[in-house]
Amino acid sequence: MHASTSLLAAKSLASALTVTDLTARAGLDVLALLVLVGWLYRRRRPVAEMPLALTALNLGLFAAMTAISAGKFPAGVGFGLFGILSLVRLRSAAFTVRDVAYAFVALVIALSNGLPQRETWMIIGIDALLLVAVLLVDDPGSHQPTRVTKVTLDRVYRNADDIRADLTARLGSEPLTLEVDEIDYVRETTRVSARYPVQDDARALLPMQRDTTSDPSQLAEAPAEGEKSL
Repeated sequence: MHASTSLLAAKSLASALTVTDLTARAGLDVLALLVLVGWLYRRRRPVAEMPLALTALNLGLFAAMTAISAGKFPAGVGFGLFGILSLVRLRSAAFTVRDVAYAFVALVIALSNGLPQRETWMIIGIDALLLVAVLLVDDPGSHQPTRVTKVTLDRVYRNADDIRADLTARLGSEPLTLEVDEIDYVRETTRVSARYPVQDDARALLPMQRDTTSDPSQLAEAPAEGEKSL
């Protein structure tokens, strides 16, 4: 077993790495990336930084796999590569579970396209399978997009119905769902996360500001993080 592992680790894939093969695999990777980021991800309201992040993750992993396969392939390099990838975090609160899923698909596409000695039909099949799965599962028309607004209210409530009624009166729109994040009896405040539907023409962060899109000065006064102390 040890001898077989050592022989596999020392095996070079450089003999299979030709200019034609590399160009074909790079073309397939870029084409799949354009479909994933340029079409599928942009069908929704994308986070501005996510297309750059997805492109960097995909092309970076493809370049790393190409560099590794161009020479000897020690087993430690493979473990090191996945160790580095495990350090990647989408730390911004604006990134959602959907964004993480797109990032994972971009990494898998790069990995499948970056490995040499693979049949072209298999690479095309893997790329097509991933893209079709995203197309079918992440359908923008299947449900209404929403956003979460964090609000700090200046009192303590007896139940969630009172919070919902107060938010509706203050913000002019009833939330779809409501979650109490924190109750502070010392300061007599209640911190909640309210989910509201996203309108196609809405650019403001608070429901009561949806009709101020024609006045840029009023949009500039909206809190940057979608949070307002009431």
